Amino acid sequence: MTTDNLKPLLEVDDLVKTFAGKSSVLDHLRGKPQPRLIALDGVSLTLPPNEVLGLVGESGSGKTTLARCIVRLETPDSGSATFDGQDVLAAGPAELRQIRRDMQMIYQDPYTSLNPRMSVQTAVSEPALVHGLVEKEGTERLVRELLGRVGLPFSVAELRPRALSGGQRQRVAIARALALNPRVIIADEAVSALDVSIQAQILNLFAELIHDLGLAMIFIAHQLSVIAQLSDRVAIMYLGRIVETGPTVSVFTNPRHPYTSALLDAHPQVGEEKRQEPALTGEIPSPYAIPKGCRFNTRCRFAEPECFEVDPPPVEVAPGHVAWCHVLPETLSGTHRSTD
Repeated sequence: MTTDNLKPLLEVDDLVKTFAGKSSVLDHLRGKPQPRLIALDGVSLTLPPNEVLGLVGESGSGKTTLARCIVRLETPDSGSATFDGQDVLAAGPAELRQIRRDMQMIYQDPYTSLNPRMSVQTAVSEPALVHGLVEKEGTERLVRELLGRVGLPFSVAELRPRALSGGQRQRVAIARALALNPRVIIADEAVSALDVSIQAQILNLFAELIHDLGLAMIFIAHQLSVIAQLSDRVAIMYLGRIVETGPTVSVFTNPRHPYTSALLDAHPQVGEEKRQEPALTGEIPSPYAIPKGCRFNTRCRFAEPECFEVDPPPVEVAPGHVAWCHVLPETLSGTHRSTD
């Protein structure tokens, strides 16, 4: 979907979030400052209406922290987040309540996000009741409609989450989010715990909902094939920063950051041969001690002296396709991939 001329629904600018680490008694006695874990280090992104932005990166890259900061479940240290022109970080309780109604999160494990003591009917209708969107006598009709929209029979309404399969629970979690008529869905690894066939069903459901309801979505996943299937644009995160972003087809067929290329090589598409040598070697550095210069320099096979000293600037390598890299190698292993 082309969204170039649409005003962004969500704008995030230079978001920073750190967490306090633990100090030993000896460090405290010596007066050493408390260590800080850098979860987000200047993250910016936009989300136009009706667009799906895929967010990709290894564990520890900051994807979930970013999602939680956007809906202010975590409070950033600095930066800004604006939803439909409203400052999320400065919003009072009433404004924040409305913002969270408009931006709903769907989590990786639906069993932990659903109250095990509630029936499906109660779980799905509760948000609409709390926000005054439906009267108690209208909950059955609402739940019947929402369960039908996510492909579940109304007969599951009387069941508890433990009586459902993983795929059914995720559909219930989606129905619960839809009860508030949100404008944005933030799906945090929402299919990673499901087997491949159920993943495909949930992805198809998301695609239908986006088309039918005009939703925008931030879709967080570590599986690149999943991102390719659903996302209009993609942002690649590494150690608290976005290192490459752009239209999904452009980024996945012509990756210009070595980290993006390595991720693609590590997750071959159907019909592709897996590399004999590891595509991505070494461990991700500690978020307590971010490398100087390009933070990917400790694992990059193209790194040059400048990469160890200076942060790379953003370079637009194609329309809307930006990479933060000093080297920007013209030919990367794993390029010219199909995203079908």
